[in-house]
Amino acid sequence: MPKYNYVAMDQHGKETKGTLEVASQNEAIGRVKEMGLFPTRIIETEKGKGDKKAGPAPKAGAKKKGKGKGINVNLNFKIPGMGGRVKSKILTTFTRQLATLVDAGLPLLRGLRVLEKQERNATLKGIIGELAASIEGGSTFSEGLAQHPKVFNRLFVNMVKAGELGGVLEVVLNRLSEFMEKAQKIKGKVVAAMFYPIAVLVVAGAILTILMVVVIPKFKEVFAGMLEGKSLPGFTLLVLGISEVIKDHFILTVAGVAVFVVVFMLFIRTKFGRMVWDKFKLKVPVVGPVVSKVAISRFTRTLGTLVSSGVPILQALTIVKETAGNVIIAGAVNSVHESVKEGETITAPLEASSVFPPMVISMVDVGEQTGALPEMLLKIADNYDEEVDNAVAAMTSLLEPIMIVFLAVIVGSIVIAMFLPLIELMNSVGSESGKGGDKD
Repeated sequence: MPKYNYVAMDQHGKETKGTLEVASQNEAIGRVKEMGLFPTRIIETEKGKGDKKAGPAPKAGAKKKGKGKGINVNLNFKIPGMGGRVKSKILTTFTRQLATLVDAGLPLLRGLRVLEKQERNATLKGIIGELAASIEGGSTFSEGLAQHPKVFNRLFVNMVKAGELGGVLEVVLNRLSEFMEKAQKIKGKVVAAMFYPIAVLVVAGAILTILMVVVIPKFKEVFAGMLEGKSLPGFTLLVLGISEVIKDHFILTVAGVAVFVVVFMLFIRTKFGRMVWDKFKLKVPVVGPVVSKVAISRFTRTLGTLVSSGVPILQALTIVKETAGNVIIAGAVNSVHESVKEGETITAPLEASSVFPPMVISMVDVGEQTGALPEMLLKIADNYDEEVDNAVAAMTSLLEPIMIVFLAVIVGSIVIAMFLPLIELMNSVGSESGKGGDKD
């Protein structure tokens, strides 16, 4: 009869290991549950090798001897991350479902198999299968997640690792799913707020292109016949010249715009360019307050969630720096990391960065002095979630009139440029008729 190594947790979260001699893995799961434990890993041992089965997963391509289960574990190392990414919304749903299953007492491995069967996203489905195979081969859940860095970032992996070490994986998964849901909610609000101005800019660009390429050149022909060699106003000549360049060199114009976009994207990928761009995003009117509040909310929620989940403070600060999304905020977090490393407080470098408002600094200081830093950070994050809502609403209400005025100025300028020659022509006709009347 085969033997199974099991790892389980009791009602207090204490980890227990042992070996059972039963007919199948399902029977082993049942026996562990009968003992009042919650199984997290159950693996069949290889014949003649005892507990060595629970060691690290075999390398890719290695063949296993004997009749053990999980001989397809080498798939875990073939295509890490499946070569693709998973949308944050899909990953958030997966995390919530897994947290619910584990919290209900279902073993992690069975929970993954259940989610694998129902998952519709092909990339995530393959990854879940590889995670299950990795656990069957003796790896921990966090080790399996670390094999897919394109999908599971360091925050995800380290929180799961802290949950495994503390025996509170279901608690950590719930915290992680709540964190991802709130981050997704904020992202959705910002994207929805930016949809209107982007749509207006696209429509405006299309209208301007039609005006410059089709409509304005026809005015040039009309003016040539009406003015009989007289010079056009300077503003009209400028608009006609721009129209002529765009019409006669349309491909070059499009190529020039594309080159500008590519150069800009390459510039903001450099260290200096990214710093300039991120600083500009924080300082620009209307949009800047939203970007700043989102960055502060992400910083406080990420750090608070990590520390409350049992991740060491220095490791948590390193993860926060990497997931800050803004190099100015990341620089401030790096200063905090160095300060804590030297045994100093968090408050001083936060204040020196001039990025965080006094209210945030004061609340962090109180949390640090009272020993309730994680709870205080999460309260700040909740407060700033509401601030983001208000800032997004204010930005939307301001962007609408700004975009309307912008379009009115552009289109109005073109209209004025086309009517200036007509006004001059009418004035000249009026003056000539007046002179004719005087002669009579």
